[in-house]
Amino acid sequence: MALIRPQSGLGAYAGMAAYAGDLHNHCAISYGHGTLADAYRNARLQLDFATVTGHAAWHDMPSEPAHVSDYHSAGFARLRGHWPEVQRLTEEVNVDGSFVSLLSFEWHSMTYGDHCVYYKSGTGPLEPAQAQSLEELREVLRGLGKAGLEAFVIPHHIGYRADRRGINWNTYDPELSPVVELVSMHGCGESADAPRNYLHTMGPRDAGSMADRGLELGNTFGFIGSTDHHSAHPGSHGHGRAMVWAEELTRDGIWDAIKNRRTYAATGDRIMLATSIDGHPMGAEYTNPGMREITVEVLGGDTVDYVEIMRNNEVIAKSGPTAVDAFEFDGMLAVSVGWGEVGVLNRWDVQIEIINGRIQGVEPRFHGYDIVEPSAAEPDSFSFSHWDQQDAQHLSFTTETHGNPNVLTDATQQMALHVTGNKNTVLSVTFNGKQVHRTIGELLRGPQSQYLGGFLTGAMLLHRAVPHTARHLTIEHTDTGTQAPRDQYYARVRQHNDHYAWSSPTFINN
Repeated sequence: MALIRPQSGLGAYAGMAAYAGDLHNHCAISYGHGTLADAYRNARLQLDFATVTGHAAWHDMPSEPAHVSDYHSAGFARLRGHWPEVQRLTEEVNVDGSFVSLLSFEWHSMTYGDHCVYYKSGTGPLEPAQAQSLEELREVLRGLGKAGLEAFVIPHHIGYRADRRGINWNTYDPELSPVVELVSMHGCGESADAPRNYLHTMGPRDAGSMADRGLELGNTFGFIGSTDHHSAHPGSHGHGRAMVWAEELTRDGIWDAIKNRRTYAATGDRIMLATSIDGHPMGAEYTNPGMREITVEVLGGDTVDYVEIMRNNEVIAKSGPTAVDAFEFDGMLAVSVGWGEVGVLNRWDVQIEIINGRIQGVEPRFHGYDIVEPSAAEPDSFSFSHWDQQDAQHLSFTTETHGNPNVLTDATQQMALHVTGNKNTVLSVTFNGKQVHRTIGELLRGPQSQYLGGFLTGAMLLHRAVPHTARHLTIEHTDTGTQAPRDQYYARVRQHNDHYAWSSPTFINN
């Protein structure tokens, strides 16, 4: 089984690969749904690294509404009881070169904003969560670091107002917080104009908490995404991804990438995004008062709409790829299942065959149950998807769907494949006993749908084929900089399927 782990042709990323993870998600070890075992089983379906986060403490929790205070307190107590199990299983699932796990917990704060604490280990203490201020938390973690247990404390859902669990830029310090969580199921905190608005019960975005405001204030930080999913499904597609450029898939490799801000935020698809300025990778900080040579390389998981280069929160260059018609094919094919009536269970058994072509890489795009409310009804299982690649031509997967909960929420399940072949290569799909065959040439002209039965039954979609030239782009741009003491540059990407990626900024002192 070969997950897509793209590499860049830029020299700044030589020997590295782009790995996909989820560093913030939940299950029933605190308040949430599903077991820890299910959570890690789901994570390994489609991620390279993950942690399953327990809600640990809230030092300034309001007493009202009482039911909110009660379920938080109960969740904190539950995590304390589960902590030995959390450490044991987190350590067990860590396998160098295959899947990396970290131990973590969440520390809530109205005053300082919510943060997740991460240990470079599968074991560590929960007691630091009792800190009554962010500086106290940092001081405890510094002490652990001196004793050999390194830690990060990373802000998330930064865009809420500073006194409503959004980031407080007045108390931000990059020492233990090299990156911030830019996008999750809460929405995107890049700017007040960013896609993916905040629609959670906690409220809207506030301009004073956005990442662009933090950069304006002179702070130094990188970007990651993560799901903040609450139903034992790290990596639930579409809520957020933490992407890192690492030399190896180990705890050391992932940790080093985060520490040095070789990270980027993505919404779901494994978009490859690499930036190089004067030969430096994303996240770097250095001095250059002269001309800057900027290169951005993108390899999308779907058709790339545009790539923008940002300087000091303003667009200075924008471009997109030009698809070229060719007989040979090197690109993405995808199969989705779902739809039908809301609440009606469909179990899917899908076999895929590539005839006269080869599967070069696999990108599962599975959703978990989108449950946040602690009192919500429990489904029978939270681990219901599986996939297996038999060889370079054959792959199968099983999963479940219950219809899309509304016309704006995608709850389908998808399998994307990097395939090489030509226009005559055939994508053959058998779903629940029904067969459909389409050539890549046919799919280059557009998507094809099939149904399980009559009107309002579940459906299967063969997505439009995406050739390499529609998803790959390299931009070169020369910039003179500004008169400011420091300039910061980053790139952002939009795909036609409404998935995004944002590189960590590069900081250049003038």
